[in-house]
Amino acid sequence: MEEQAAIFARARRQASGFPDYPGSPPLNLDDSYAIQSAATALWPDPVAGWKVGRILPELAQSLGEKRFIGPIFATQIGTARKDTPFPAIEGGFAAFEAELIITVASDCPPEKFDWTIEQALEVAGAMHIGVEIAGSPLASINDLGSFATIAAYGNNNGLIVGAEIVGWRDRPLDSIGCTTRIGSSVVGTAAASVIPGSPLGAFAFALGQAARLGLPLRKGMQISTGALTGVHTVTIGQSCNADFGADGHITCTVVAAQPTG
Repeated sequence: MEEQAAIFARARRQASGFPDYPGSPPLNLDDSYAIQSAATALWPDPVAGWKVGRILPELAQSLGEKRFIGPIFATQIGTARKDTPFPAIEGGFAAFEAELIITVASDCPPEKFDWTIEQALEVAGAMHIGVEIAGSPLASINDLGSFATIAAYGNNNGLIVGAEIVGWRDRPLDSIGCTTRIGSSVVGTAAASVIPGSPLGAFAFALGQAARLGLPLRKGMQISTGALTGVHTVTIGQSCNADFGADGHITCTVVAAQPTG
């Protein structure tokens, strides 16, 4: 596990992709999160947020678990601007995902592992439109299933935070939605109601799972609640747009990720 974690961390620092999983992929949630935790400990930046993803339906049924989380590091969270760079690791995997982001309003208890939506609402702050920079040096990650995805930093390579959705608590989910374009092509349209259990349900899951990992959520952390319109694979040079209508839009250009530290 430590060796796999080191390979993921090193390739991520070097912004250098590789084709196949290093060794034998994990076969259960415990091992997947153990590798993720080891890889997280090797990264120099603090965790400043979490992405929430969906476990593949056929696996979710047998596990009794529908979601997973992956760490988002402080230096990889940015604010949307006119044309926001979207870094992709050459030789790896990259996908553009329109998201709704909920800010954590207060520090959360480390011993609380189960949260209702009502309890989660009490520690939920602002909601923003956003884009998850889904990505990994592991080129085949999207074909290997949920366990490999969890292990490899949850297939996250950053987060772009856009405009605040004012009054989100009082709005029906169907009134918040997004159309995603890659180049000139519409690749997905959906309302927030498509997120299983709602964005708040995803937020509640992140609250509990992060605590289980020994990293309870802290005030100011950003929680990316799930891909609204799908996982849209992108390549360097492409233009991408997440249009949330009256709530704003985010336009990105995919650029080559640069080595760090």
